[in-house]
Amino acid sequence: MWTYDDSRAALRDALRLSRAMTYKSAVAGNPLGGGKGVIVLPADTRPLTPRTRNDLLLDFAETVDALRGRYITAEDVGTSAKDMTVIASATKHVRGLSRRRGGSGDPSPYTALGVQAAIAAGCERTFGSASLRGRTVCITGLGHVGMRLALGLLRAGAKVVAGDIDKGKRAELEAAGGRWIAPGRGLGLAADVFAPCALGGILTPESVAELQAPVVAGAANNQLADDAVAEDLRRRGVLWAPDFVANAGGIINIAVEFDRGGYDPARARKRVRGIGDTMREIFDHADAAKATPLAAAMALAQRRLDAAA
Repeated sequence: MWTYDDSRAALRDALRLSRAMTYKSAVAGNPLGGGKGVIVLPADTRPLTPRTRNDLLLDFAETVDALRGRYITAEDVGTSAKDMTVIASATKHVRGLSRRRGGSGDPSPYTALGVQAAIAAGCERTFGSASLRGRTVCITGLGHVGMRLALGLLRAGAKVVAGDIDKGKRAELEAAGGRWIAPGRGLGLAADVFAPCALGGILTPESVAELQAPVVAGAANNQLADDAVAEDLRRRGVLWAPDFVANAGGIINIAVEFDRGGYDPARARKRVRGIGDTMREIFDHADAAKATPLAAAMALAQRRLDAAA
């Protein structure tokens, strides 16, 4: 659920995101396809009343139900496990319900766990050790995933500097031992890792020229303004962890709901930590082919899609 200038912008976003979801599921080894639904809020929308929000969710549920299981929806940006409960009142084709209702609940902790595993793999490749102790990680965006990532990194001994357009996030970050910065300062800050965790498109030819971190790995979708930026990063000697690999923890967690025997959080955590091994495989293939990690990740995804077909 997001605000768009018009329906064309929403359609473009849905197509980009669905493409990324297809590759994300394939690289993660999930026995699922990839798709994305967008609930469009016009740019001039005032804060939604509970009734209007409920109506929008039910309208979306009718669309999902009409697809008869070809598309299964779940929580993402702008929605919550509570919203999935509303949708579930009109269709059975929904996952990510609360743990109380037998679902996997909030996927954010699993997304953050997977991003941390990707950061560790990037540090291992760049610095020779996967340990995060003493590493400086700069995070932009302290939403559900970004804040959890910050807290996990701090527990692992990393130094975290972070910012968000919501200044209300500052107290929680600083109480945990992180350092607050203005959100626009992250790209040019000297750090070991830059972790974009807000919305996408942050990596452009211009912003890559400003980067001071040799590793980039974060939770944001569509981090590259276009695919050619992957080569700009490689030329600058920056190791980029493809976003659709690094942030797959949420969809891996939800996929565990389909396992025989039902959902198991311990099994979900184990699979999510495997993102680190997948990232190492991608880095190996990229080095061997003298290609970008993006090219290696997409090739891996395509091989798995071809095998499934």
